[in-house]
Amino acid sequence: MLKSLHIRNYALIDQLSIDFETGFNILTGETGAGKSIILGALGLILGQRADLNSLRRKEKKCTVEGIFSIAGYQLERFFQKHDLDFDEMTILRREIVPSGKSRAFINDTPVTLDVIQQLALMLIDIHSQHQNLELNNRSFQLKLVDLVAKNTEILREYSKLYNDFQQNKISLKNLKEEAEKAKADLDYFQFQFNQLDEARLNVDELEKLESEQAALEHAEDIKLTFGQLAEELDGGELPILSTLKERLNQLSKLTEYLPEARELHARLESCYIELKDMSSESEAISEKTEHDPGRIQFVADRLDLIYSLQQKFRVSSVGELVQIKEELEGKINQVTSFDEEIARLEKVIVDLEAQLKEKADILNSRRKSVAKNIQDKVVSILNKLNMANAEFSLQFNSLADFGLYGRDEVRFLFSANKNSVAQEISKIASGGEMSRLMLALKTLINDSKSLPTIIFDEIDTGISGETALKMGEILKELSENMQVINITHLPQIAGKGDHHYQVYKFDENNETYTSIRKLNDEERVEELAQMLSGDRKSETARGTARELLD
Repeated sequence: MLKSLHIRNYALIDQLSIDFETGFNILTGETGAGKSIILGALGLILGQRADLNSLRRKEKKCTVEGIFSIAGYQLERFFQKHDLDFDEMTILRREIVPSGKSRAFINDTPVTLDVIQQLALMLIDIHSQHQNLELNNRSFQLKLVDLVAKNTEILREYSKLYNDFQQNKISLKNLKEEAEKAKADLDYFQFQFNQLDEARLNVDELEKLESEQAALEHAEDIKLTFGQLAEELDGGELPILSTLKERLNQLSKLTEYLPEARELHARLESCYIELKDMSSESEAISEKTEHDPGRIQFVADRLDLIYSLQQKFRVSSVGELVQIKEELEGKINQVTSFDEEIARLEKVIVDLEAQLKEKADILNSRRKSVAKNIQDKVVSILNKLNMANAEFSLQFNSLADFGLYGRDEVRFLFSANKNSVAQEISKIASGGEMSRLMLALKTLINDSKSLPTIIFDEIDTGISGETALKMGEILKELSENMQVINITHLPQIAGKGDHHYQVYKFDENNETYTSIRKLNDEERVEELAQMLSGDRKSETARGTARELLD
């Protein structure tokens, strides 16, 4: 339950602290006194978005802190999951700093807005007037049924399957589109690949071919030059090598007694060996060099092919052509593998669809199993609220395809008058009837959720008199199992409260403030008298107020 609420620097509130009690808590106050401001501040610690405009003093931070008693609600696992210190008296705090940034804390540990919101949903439920309008929303109606049917876990399983199902359907659609496009380009890819594949390209062949072409085109000059060199070195009438050999022999004889001869002999011998090698190599080059028109044409054709491919694919090297060929091969292989991947995805989708159907059937069965209980409970409460002829029923329809919450569509059908056909709430329910319907459903929901606290913000809209007394009795009964905080303008309901708080405005130093205080017994009489007649001095109103309290 909500034990206390502390607010600082929020809207018209400078500083406010209030303790709440178990049972039925009543909040009253004149229109515009600031009841919605207090609810707005409470909403901050329940995870609602912060607004910098809500700061009373723009240069100071706003702080809202709620202390909750959470013993016996099995929330230890939540605290363990989020690495938080568990305490039976847990503090939720929210801060808005002048820069506009917002911070959230659970037991003084910083948490994300999502985490504090998750915990708040397990601690407190605020029913505001706009929720009456949500009764017309079929999604809201289905959620109410799921809450009573305790479908949280099965819905979580269904939701995961549904998301996987939708994602795989999108993937399949994209894959098929990609496959169609790829197949349209396949002939072009294959033609380009064949050109490159038939060329049998080698990364380093271009340089070699260009070098060979130059040699082939000058074969005669090469053969003649190296032939002459070999002839002059080791052939003809006066070969250079023969002359050098004779001089080496002569120097060899002088080396025995002339040191200079030894050095020159060594140097000349080195020259002789080098020239002999040159002669052999020149002869070999001359002999192997031939003018080969066939080879010349082959090399020229090969170079023309490579040059034309480079120009066509707009690259400057054979390596780039080889890379393009590999990329084309990959695209071709991808096209051929599309069918396999499409078949695999189609099988996955069929399997997921079967699992979805199984979960959707379970959801359908569980929802229908609680329908009569919902109908009977709602009608019972409506009867207590002076709607003796009320009819309420649930109509289930099957969707053509899977939706976010299964294949069910539920409609709340309602009739307030005898012998009239029940129709959708949006078509026939008045404001007062909507309030009574929502109270009946809230009672049912909170039986299912086992929340510590529920806050009703003027759920009594559109009702009065005896009906208001009956609604007060139902709220009182509801407070026997949970803390109920009810904001009301009706004295019939306010008189049923165990504890009564007044929200009021006051002026100080030319500024207006909102605050709240708990009323004692005599102050409650005065407040109810004011609500009854607008005149606290009326003894008749006071007498009626005392009767309501008794």
